[in-house]
Amino acid sequence: MRTTVRLEDDILRRAKERAVASGTTLTGVIREALQAYLARPVDAADPCPVALPVSGSGGTLPGIDLDDTASLYDVMDGRT
Repeated sequence: MRTTVRLEDDILRRAKERAVASGTTLTGVIREALQAYLARPVDAADPCPVALPVSGSGGTLPGIDLDDTASLYDVMDGRT
């Protein structure tokens, strides 16, 4: 399956270096890292839940499409 993953430049560079050093592909490095992460036990409950403040009438800002992940990241990263 193909998917798009956004990584910080430094993480991507280090993952590519690891792939070359270990004689595998970037996909292989990401797969192994994700498998190791998913194998760790999950904490049953968050001991300190967070209450987020709510203000205004809700809704999104003009021009924001919640179904377009890429454009949301662009807005959050200040690229629009």
